[in-house]
Amino acid sequence: MRAPPQARTGAEAIDGPYAWFRLAVCMALATLGGIGMWAVVVILPEIQAEFGVDRQSAALPFTLTMIGFALGNAAAGRAADRWGVAWPLALAGLLLGAGFALAAAAAALWQFALVHGLAIGFATAASFGPLVADVSHWFRRRRGIAVAAVACGNYIAGALWPTVLPFFIAEAGWRPTYVGIGAVCAAAMAPLALVLRRRPPESVREAAAPAPGASGRPSLSPRAVQLLLAAAAVLCCVAMSMPQVHIVAYCVDLGYGMARGAEMLSLMLAGGIASRLGFGLLADRIGGVRTLLLGSVLQCAALVFYLPFDGLMSLYVVSLVFGLSQGGIVPSYVVVVREYLPAREAGQRVGIVIMASIFGMALGGWLSGWIYDATGSYRAAFVNGIAWNLAHIALAAILLRRGSAGSPPRPGRRRTAMRAGAAPGPAPAGSSI
Repeated sequence: MRAPPQARTGAEAIDGPYAWFRLAVCMALATLGGIGMWAVVVILPEIQAEFGVDRQSAALPFTLTMIGFALGNAAAGRAADRWGVAWPLALAGLLLGAGFALAAAAAALWQFALVHGLAIGFATAASFGPLVADVSHWFRRRRGIAVAAVACGNYIAGALWPTVLPFFIAEAGWRPTYVGIGAVCAAAMAPLALVLRRRPPESVREAAAPAPGASGRPSLSPRAVQLLLAAAAVLCCVAMSMPQVHIVAYCVDLGYGMARGAEMLSLMLAGGIASRLGFGLLADRIGGVRTLLLGSVLQCAALVFYLPFDGLMSLYVVSLVFGLSQGGIVPSYVVVVREYLPAREAGQRVGIVIMASIFGMALGGWLSGWIYDATGSYRAAFVNGIAWNLAHIALAAILLRRGSAGSPPRPGRRRTAMRAGAAPGPAPAGSSI
């Protein structure tokens, strides 16, 4: 006898056709919402000319966008845990629409920058951390690749929008283009978000999901795991920011020009997309912490390669290697959160880790510039990045050694499952319940 539609919304939906449909919607939302991070980068020269400021001042809106993005990941993640991801995303689409319209009407740089921080950056966050946390609830066997695919939406946005927007800016100007971006976000994101109103089964949200091959009770408390993950996110992203933020300037210093540096940055992002997908597949086999540790070791090795190789072709190769190494690190954090921490708090906890990673990128970008100003060379900045990366490897090793996921269910949860009609035996390996 065929189960009624309401019965088919339970645990059997995990890894099923609906889960893959939901993944596609999440990727579309991540790519669309990601425009909030990249639009201001594209129009930076226009902003400098419009408001008659120097390049440092023209970069202020991007800085505030990143701060809003960092804080928004924690806030939107918490809201998604409580009410589901659909409503925070729908509101984010409307806020992006209003934010881009207000930014287009800004009469001064401070107004433009403030709107980017309070509205655009904050709203853009809902299309990253909360989405990757949400999709993790709908996959068990393929959780790693699902999380990685949604996380790729940000990189796809970085590859797509900077190539599309210049055409509209050249034809109409940046202000009408901003109004158009806002209209598209409001019209497309809100309806797409409402497709995600369905909540995962309660049993899936009850507990963490064990890593492949994990056994025993965790020796670290959830708070300790959260603090370690946040600290690790800062460490790895300080190291990661050195090439990502300064590769263009580094190429200019070496005499290769800005265009070559921009090509290397694009090559990093392309490698990052491949890295996220590949590391996602790997996480499904060996678990999130082992994947995180491997990515950190490879990123550190790529940073070391920047020291002896500064020829044009070698920098292209090293930049590609760096992209292939670092892209899978951030999605690995999401898998680790799902393996080690309560599933019903995934949105908030993932948001905190993403927030820490953004602050790490901001700190690393500034710190590398400060070291360059103090030494007159990027060599010391690369060494600094390697040192932070080694500290990240140490923290990942602590998680691997002391944070054994997959603890047996607590008696209270077992009784809850029995009252719900679940079998009283232990959950199978790889189960989310």
